[in-house]
Amino acid sequence: METKKIATNRKAYHNYHIEEVIEAGLVLTGSEIKSIRSGRISLNEAYIKPRAGELWLIGAHVPRYESASAFSAPHEPNRDRKLLLHRDEINNLARKVKEKGYTLVPVSLYIKGHLAKIGIGLGRGKKQYEKKDAIMESEAKRQISRTLKRQM
Repeated sequence: METKKIATNRKAYHNYHIEEVIEAGLVLTGSEIKSIRSGRISLNEAYIKPRAGELWLIGAHVPRYESASAFSAPHEPNRDRKLLLHRDEINNLARKVKEKGYTLVPVSLYIKGHLAKIGIGLGRGKKQYEKKDAIMESEAKRQISRTLKRQM
């Protein structure tokens, strides 16, 4: 099955230690999926919250599709979207969030076959000093690669 990556949430890996990534489906309207297929979605401020035995994607911005028909009702860009998972997966994730202090964040959004899927990252928040260490480490690696390129 062909997979086309639409959006990634780079802030998620900067702000959290992602321990596990789970694939989930999304409940979308027609104009939303068309807008997503054209690559217009933002996951930067989005998060996932268990509510009433279901998981909901909150804060993802899907702009209105310009070519949508006048007869179809336009969707709300920042509305909450239901995620599709098996009941035991939802219960397991909700239990971990409640008991162990984990957080659910959207990591990526992609089209698999003809369906929109979202990667849910189960992670713990990083401390401020851990974020600074990660930045310093990536800058050091970048500097090393630059000096190696110059020597060649």
